[in-house]
Amino acid sequence: MTALPVAGPRLPGLPPQSQASLPPQSNPGSSQPPQGVLREIPPAILCKIGQETVQDIVSRSMEIFHLMRATQLPNGVTQSHAVYQDRFHKLQEHLRQLTLLFRKLRLLYEKCAETTAELGETPSELIPYLGEEAPGVQVDPCGFTAQWERQEVFKKVKQKNQEMKLLMDQMRNLLWDVNAMLTLRK
Repeated sequence: MTALPVAGPRLPGLPPQSQASLPPQSNPGSSQPPQGVLREIPPAILCKIGQETVQDIVSRSMEIFHLMRATQLPNGVTQSHAVYQDRFHKLQEHLRQLTLLFRKLRLLYEKCAETTAELGETPSELIPYLGEEAPGVQVDPCGFTAQWERQEVFKKVKQKNQEMKLLMDQMRNLLWDVNAMLTLRK
């Protein structure tokens, strides 16, 4: 099984000149990218990068599990030392990459939380937990307008349905009359 290549920061949505100006990440132990780079990126792009990071974490974890499944238990069978060392180094590399991905995800989360702090809603307000009551929904003036328009549309649809029902009843009565006349002629 081959290790995934470590790519530099992928920032979709940015023009190529701003991606080219990103400093290379030569120090994998550094926990923070330059502040100017993340400050320019909108939260939606940060969330997309976070989603890709989670997908990378899942794929790395799956590779670790596949590597562990392929490893034989030491039940008296001797394996070559080179095979053991190779698998051990692969496992160590996957774990190191996994820790870096978790650090990256944590930075993205903190930056998203920082940039969306002015929204005034915390994640617990947006998604209620099981067993808790949902917080009261704030109603804005636009909601009243939308509700009023919705009621108007329902009234129109109900009126049209009644008109259609009346027409269908009239057509049914007309067809019965025509069929009755046809049977009398025979």
